[in-house]
Amino acid sequence: MIEVEINSIRVSLMNQQRVILLKDLHDERYLPIWIGNFEAEAITLELRERRLLKRPMTHDLIKNVIENMGGTLKHIYINDMRKDVYYARLVVEMGDGSEIEIDSRPSDAIALAVRAKVGIFIDTVVMDKHGIEPEEEVDLGADTEADFGFDDMLDDVEDDYEEYSEEQLDKIDESQLSAFSDFVNSLDLEDLEDED
Repeated sequence: MIEVEINSIRVSLMNQQRVILLKDLHDERYLPIWIGNFEAEAITLELRERRLLKRPMTHDLIKNVIENMGGTLKHIYINDMRKDVYYARLVVEMGDGSEIEIDSRPSDAIALAVRAKVGIFIDTVVMDKHGIEPEEEVDLGADTEADFGFDDMLDDVEDDYEEYSEEQLDKIDESQLSAFSDFVNSLDLEDLEDED
């Protein structure tokens, strides 16, 4: 397994999707993973230590349940990718010293890891197949930031995501949307025009 750290959480300007960049601690490799907006917010709030709510959020609740049942989250790891979907495991040590592994989405596992302050690991095969080494173009004489190729990397990941989304859209049975279609067609849009 390869230990990683959260390098950044980025927002696509095209569709407002979030991608988290996990960086290999011992190499210049990154694993980009698309995550949901709520999970991105949960991770960001914890990393910035900005507790806006006095009550536990969902990931706090899961951490509390694990601890109150006598377990300790030891680490999380991203163990597989199938059909463009990453899989992760929570590794929990129980009070009797045994370990159990719990299936999880990577985004939820990472949100738990930052709360429990435990390591994040990636299976070596997953990193070897899907990790990205950015192209380094550094002009040492310029005052600009170095371009490590993240924009190109994110464009590639975004293209893959859009292809996956289009495949999912092709599978939609439009007859199931007829109620929505009937509703939209019944709207009288002329009533909505501005009266300026």
